Amino acid sequence: MYNICLVEDEKDLNHLIKSYLERENYSVTSYFSGSEAIQHVNDHFDLWIIDIMLGDSISGYDIIKKIRANNLDIPVIFTSARDQDLDKIIGLELGSDDYITKPYSPKELVLRINNIIKRVYKQTNKINYETYEIDIDKRTVFENSKEIELTTLEFELLLLFINSKKVSFSREDILNRVWGPNYFGSDRVVDDLVRRLRKKMPKIKINTLYGYGYRLV
Repeated sequence: MYNICLVEDEKDLNHLIKSYLERENYSVTSYFSGSEAIQHVNDHFDLWIIDIMLGDSISGYDIIKKIRANNLDIPVIFTSARDQDLDKIIGLELGSDDYITKPYSPKELVLRINNIIKRVYKQTNKINYETYEIDIDKRTVFENSKEIELTTLEFELLLLFINSKKVSFSREDILNRVWGPNYFGSDRVVDDLVRRLRKKMPKIKINTLYGYGYRLV
């Protein structure tokens, strides 16, 4: 769950935005003044939503300056009742990621937050098995930060087993799924491929089902 800090001095709007974000499964901490929020710039948040004009001596600009002094990466969205290019330019110069003008739709704000979260905190498709870290997207396998180099067929076989643990596959099943339905030849190539995978990844628990095929446990 991502943690969002909302800094908005309009209490009704603050409560409304907070409720919308929580419905989207975000964890929200809200503050109603700049002087209160600026004391928490070092707290762990994944994204800030800050109103520029907060009605006290601390503005949104003061808060982002404090944030950026310690963290250049955390995304910040500015909100403002003033639709002025100068505000947007200053916000961008100070390191904001987006700017939205009041009045705005809470749904639009949620969409912008979702897009920023996806961009900044890219989810990698990784699977851990024993001491191996398998990156599905990059098609890499690491053990203790050291890469294990697999061929295309070895990786396809690994994916088949990893995605279907405890499922028994016949040699013909493996041929169709790894080599494809157009492969013609002996099914003993499966045994050779399993042997190679076991050699490169000795902790992988592939059970041999004699006279049938294999199963990962």
